[in-house]
Amino acid sequence: MESRNDMTEHKHHGHAHEHEHGHLQQHPGQGHVAPRRPSRQELQHIQGWGADLDRKNRPGVPMERTPPRFINQPAGDPPQQQEKVEILVSSERPGITQVFGTVQPPSGISGMIRRLAFKASENDVRHWLLLLLADRVNMVEGVVEDLAHGHVPNVLGEMGIKAEMKHNPAGLAKKVAITAAVVGTAVYLMKRRDREEVRYEDERYQGDRYGERY
Repeated sequence: MESRNDMTEHKHHGHAHEHEHGHLQQHPGQGHVAPRRPSRQELQHIQGWGADLDRKNRPGVPMERTPPRFINQPAGDPPQQQEKVEILVSSERPGITQVFGTVQPPSGISGMIRRLAFKASENDVRHWLLLLLADRVNMVEGVVEDLAHGHVPNVLGEMGIKAEMKHNPAGLAKKVAITAAVVGTAVYLMKRRDREEVRYEDERYQGDRYGERY
């Protein structure tokens, strides 16, 4: 059993050992030991550390853009861009924005769907579902346009099928199986409906003949 002197000596030795490694420090006038704040050198291995420091102490300042962008930004609103193509505007806006994109104006069936979508408010789910549908229709329109111009599109490459075959064959097989199951189910239901309609017409025809006979 340790004596009181041995315990005191061991306690002081432990405090000295911790202070030597720099983990703990004792504040003057207090009876507890507070953790020591790590220095900058000890934290520099953390990626992104120091982003909120003063600019002269930030690790990424040499990589930042100098001078910053829009340093001489003119006062007031930018000039209104001229409308040279059809621009679809949200019903929730009082007018068109100052700057807008003109790369892909609405056209064809997809354009009709987009015009219909913009008649609904942005908080209406039909607005977004119609826009999603328009994107899918526009993809088919692009393929048809390529074929009309004599260009065969690389559908597998553009959809990432080749890359997925190489890097994610299990996921691709799952997608193919699900697609085949959905298409197979749809074809089965359509054929079943056609058979039922044919059988209904046969029964109706036989009933009419039976009624004429008797």
